[in-house]
Amino acid sequence: MLAVREVSKSYGEHAVLDKLTLNIEKGKITSFVGANGAGKSTLLSIMARLLKSTEGEVLLDGQPIHEIKDLDMAKRVAILRQSNNLSIRLTIRDLVSLGRFPHSKGRLSTEDIKAVDKAINYLDLHEIQHKYLDQISGGQRQRAFIAMVVAQDTDYVLLDEPLNNLDMKHSVQIMKTLRRLVDEMGKTVILVIHDINFASAYSDNIVAMKNGRIVRCGCACEMIDAANLKEIFDIECDVFDAGDCKLCNYFI
Repeated sequence: MLAVREVSKSYGEHAVLDKLTLNIEKGKITSFVGANGAGKSTLLSIMARLLKSTEGEVLLDGQPIHEIKDLDMAKRVAILRQSNNLSIRLTIRDLVSLGRFPHSKGRLSTEDIKAVDKAINYLDLHEIQHKYLDQISGGQRQRAFIAMVVAQDTDYVLLDEPLNNLDMKHSVQIMKTLRRLVDEMGKTVILVIHDINFASAYSDNIVAMKNGRIVRCGCACEMIDAANLKEIFDIECDVFDAGDCKLCNYFI
């Protein structure tokens, strides 16, 4: 389990996170939602040990993450950030192979190659695996980066706005893939997401943040409520049942 304990983050006198405590349920999709500037990406980066907290700590299966060796951390937690700009020209297969570095240290074994093949097939990229990243669409590129994370084969997968700049079709493809990672491979997926309806349709749990604090958290079916959404986003919306989930209309 990933556990956040009294975590705060400040830059000078500006507090970005204020004493957050949270348990992430294993084998589930947990979505962080909230307005811009709520602290979602900062919290995700601290959980992945990309940022240091000002106060508090994050525990990975009971162990403080700052005590875990870098290589061991990379075998247990993978993160995909919003901006994935590369200065070198890579094919999709080259990129996915980078996910094996914590295991291979740059020298791919037969097991590593099998893991790369599995990730490429899992994201349905086998037919274009030898294309360069600058030759493919934004949706294909995002799938390639997620394939890299799948090849890394960690228990925890952290994603910062994986649907950013994607159209509806590619957004659905990405969310279905994340759902499969949890249901078929037993991964724990934690993501920052802005579209509340995608969060509702594909998440098990939702954590709502505002002004650096957690204002609500719970299962998706309980969180998608007009009063909750008004508190979180300061906007009126209608909530209605849509099969196995609830959706909201915020255009009213």
